Amino acid sequence: MRWLSALLARLKPDQAPVPTARAVLALVVLAGIGLGIAVMVPDGWIVGPSLGVVLLALVLVDAALAGGLGEVALTAPVEVEVGARAHLIIRAGLSSRAGHAEAAVALDPRLAPGGVVALPLARKGEAHEGDATITPDRRGPGQIDAVWLRWQGPLGLGARQAKRDLDRPLRVNPNLALLRSRGVQATLRDADIGLVARRMHGDGTMFEALSDYHPGMDRRRIDWKASARHAHLYAKEYEAERNNRIVFAVDCGQAMCEPVAGLARLDRAISVALAAGWVALKGGDLVSLFGFASRVLLSTPFVTDASGFGRLQSAAALLDYETREPNFTLALATLAQQLQRRSLIVVFSDFTDPTSAQLMVESIGRLVARHRVIFVTMLDEELETLARAEPEATQDIALAVGAGQLLRQRALVTAKLRQLGVDVIEAPHDKLGLSLIDAYLSIRQAGGIG
Repeated sequence: MRWLSALLARLKPDQAPVPTARAVLALVVLAGIGLGIAVMVPDGWIVGPSLGVVLLALVLVDAALAGGLGEVALTAPVEVEVGARAHLIIRAGLSSRAGHAEAAVALDPRLAPGGVVALPLARKGEAHEGDATITPDRRGPGQIDAVWLRWQGPLGLGARQAKRDLDRPLRVNPNLALLRSRGVQATLRDADIGLVARRMHGDGTMFEALSDYHPGMDRRRIDWKASARHAHLYAKEYEAERNNRIVFAVDCGQAMCEPVAGLARLDRAISVALAAGWVALKGGDLVSLFGFASRVLLSTPFVTDASGFGRLQSAAALLDYETREPNFTLALATLAQQLQRRSLIVVFSDFTDPTSAQLMVESIGRLVARHRVIFVTMLDEELETLARAEPEATQDIALAVGAGQLLRQRALVTAKLRQLGVDVIEAPHDKLGLSLIDAYLSIRQAGGIG
């Protein structure tokens, strides 16, 4: 029995032996055999417990033969964008005698559903290795807490289990895929602002130069004094304003936490705001981020150039998800007090009932008198689908009628905003970014901000 004692001595306290599913199945079979023997031969009842002891010894021996656990290493990124994939690689130093091995990573629930990711380990070189893919669905600071490992012995009856604490931070940032998309890059390349800010000719208010007047040009551009002095018609050329102040006001309330195509409306709104903010910074404008729900959550200083874009991204990552309805009156009144000069305010929001929508319209209406306002909301594709679907049952008719009524309410709210002079952008989530950037460039070139 010395060899058995030597094997059992290899079992470390932090690598406890556990039975496998095969061992449990074997125990059930042996229990049936022992029970059958006890029924047929009453004096043979001892066979059942004896078989159980033998199985227990085999489990312990098999777990000892599996070998110990050496170094455990985790390869994971420090940062990942919300909705983007991140790869985790576990490398564990296990014996070559180890059979089936697997790992389970305990992490923040925002990184993976349930806060657990399981992955098998396969022999690679002198260690076992496995990888898994996670797709975070919430922004904010996350953490990989620990990894649990289990590896079986050569018989598949006993296994050993161990835990290694990791405490590895993994921050989930806003998604910048829209900024890297071909559409935004083409806009930066083809628009007058270009990838490097340069002078923009347009309908702004900044005088640039005089040029010869040609038929077809706007007569209001004629400089009559200069034309009389030189006995020749001259027209004024204007340059689009720079150093405009752009504020992206993001609603973080309950309606914006609803998912759209797997991501919260809030996350999609932040991605659009950052992409448009990058374009504005490249054009020489100043950009600020303002977040609100039942109270003001965030108000950043104005960023003056593209080198400060990282500060906007870091601030956007801190915008948390709120389960309360937004207080438009408080938030937009606070924003109006902070702005000392005319600005372009881009409001990202959504609404679910007429009462909250009316408060939103009134609050935005008070901004229009002094500022240029763009209201951005995502097209509710689910309501559109329900309203247009052909009914197959009575319940489908009720859903279609309800969806149609909600769509009419949305149309009424956006119509009121347009009557107040607000530019309304309502588009699917995948087209919202380019729609906002196009609207911003048009307003800027027309000199509608300053």
